[in-house]
Amino acid sequence: MNKPLLLALCLTLPAAAQNFSGPAPPPPPLTGNSLQNPNVPVGTLSEKLTISSHIYDGMTSNYWIYAPAQYDPKTPAAVMVFNDGGGYINRKGNHPALNVIDNLIAQHKIPVMIAIFTDPGDISGALGTPTYKFVDAYSKKWSRTLKDSMRSTEYDTVSDRYARFLRDELLPAVAAKYNLRKDAYSHAITGMSSGGIASFNAAWQMPDEFSRVISWIGSFTAIQWHEDPAVADGGQNYPEKVLREPHRNIRVWLQDGANDQENPRYGSWPLANIRLANALKLKSYDSHFSFGTGPHSPGEGAAEFPEEMIWLWRDYDPSRTDQTYTQDPAEATKPPFRVSISNRETH
Repeated sequence: MNKPLLLALCLTLPAAAQNFSGPAPPPPPLTGNSLQNPNVPVGTLSEKLTISSHIYDGMTSNYWIYAPAQYDPKTPAAVMVFNDGGGYINRKGNHPALNVIDNLIAQHKIPVMIAIFTDPGDISGALGTPTYKFVDAYSKKWSRTLKDSMRSTEYDTVSDRYARFLRDELLPAVAAKYNLRKDAYSHAITGMSSGGIASFNAAWQMPDEFSRVISWIGSFTAIQWHEDPAVADGGQNYPEKVLREPHRNIRVWLQDGANDQENPRYGSWPLANIRLANALKLKSYDSHFSFGTGPHSPGEGAAEFPEEMIWLWRDYDPSRTDQTYTQDPAEATKPPFRVSISNRETH
């Protein structure tokens, strides 16, 4: 009997699981559309703004709004949300999203968009609320700071709560200042690590609000998993949710690296992303999986961010308000990803 053809994905596990030690590979250099072009018009980044959430019982969050030079208040603009947003707004930083947005809009490769850079919230001023009590208990249980635990509560929880915060609180606050399109066809979201799963989760929970997703080194692991069967979903369940639940009309780019992290409480980030990528492929989602050699850092995702944005917004038509996303025929012909263990006895 002939054996089926398998695609081998050679996976070198993170250093903690290897039989040798050494530095992770350096991040790729930022080039081309990642760099500021003096011939491209520059938009306006707002001052730091703050919102207070009712959905999270008094949590306050900082955010920034970027309007490109081509924005016309008379014309509704597309929208893109960046989780952990403060890390994207430095044009000379390690993931300079403003440069990419300016360059690609000028080249007509992505639509004119309002970019919302939102940071995780701070619950310290809302003592005694249900959210504060939960976050405080989580921080003490896992020896994490209160702010880091609030971030995890927002980003790692598999529910519609963070999506509701975006839809019902943050987007209306931005819409009070800018003319935004309201269709999911024109709404995208991105983030890294816990911000990556938060991006996927927002679209999964509300595909009628967000239909385009980029996840870098997403934490699709058991970080906010609970033993209570009523709330047992965790990030590690997303591959099965994709396989078993009704199809969502979303377009997804996943990025991860072979030297991403592992945690004895939560699981393996690289293997979790491979499982999710295969689930999306097997269910014929319009998806792309980029798997390099990088660690748990933004290096590889930032280097390919222009490519990701072009792929995510390809065939966008401002005269439309919806599109049924279909799997690329070239992707459909490829077999699922398989893992080749290459670092146990020999390397």
